[in-house]
Amino acid sequence: MRVLVVEDARSLAEVLAEGLRDQGMAVDVAHDGLTAADKISVNTYDVVVLDRDLPRLHGDTLCQMITERDDRAMVLMLTAAGSPGDRVSGLTLGADDYLGKPFHFPELILRIRALARRRPTARARTLRAAGIELDPIRRTATRDGRQLNLSVKEFALLEALLTASPGFLSAEDLLERVWDEHADPFTNTVAVTIGRLRRKLGDPPIVTTLPGVGYRIADPITPDDQRASDAAPR
Repeated sequence: MRVLVVEDARSLAEVLAEGLRDQGMAVDVAHDGLTAADKISVNTYDVVVLDRDLPRLHGDTLCQMITERDDRAMVLMLTAAGSPGDRVSGLTLGADDYLGKPFHFPELILRIRALARRRPTARARTLRAAGIELDPIRRTATRDGRQLNLSVKEFALLEALLTASPGFLSAEDLLERVWDEHADPFTNTVAVTIGRLRRKLGDPPIVTTLPGVGYRIADPITPDDQRASDAAPR
């Protein structure tokens, strides 16, 4: 899941970003409305956590811009103004949810995940493919009933692959969905994390590689398929 945090209070923005990253989300940050608009124009986000009172471009205007996009993100409006009238006006602008400050961080996490599930392109809550079952809310993953002990990035990588299954995701796609805009496109971090994930998933292998295309979760592959995958450049 990729999230954009738009908050002009830098200390709060960084706290929110780090907390969401600890939950396995890829998080970008903008401290004003124009910077946020630029990021939204070039990146696809599942959820935008949007402070209403922003410099350079007001949050109300930015919210309307987001809702007019074909690939629109879900918007969680975050503001110190928490009266019923404020909530109504925020939702009227097109926000999908509204949370007043101060708030409990666990509630923010739940609201973000709930919004991501409501996004038109979202998949079912429990993702299933090739014997894998992954529940993003409970943060659990199993293969053929066996619990998988995954790191935050391994879990997020598996979630992205299952969401796309049976389609492929390139290394660049995975960097965008699992890491964030600061990820080095020339790094081998995707290949390294894929390798760790493969080991934890065990046999028979289900993460396949197609040179020049990317990775995918598919039904268990044959020994011949595995030799071809192992020989392919990462």
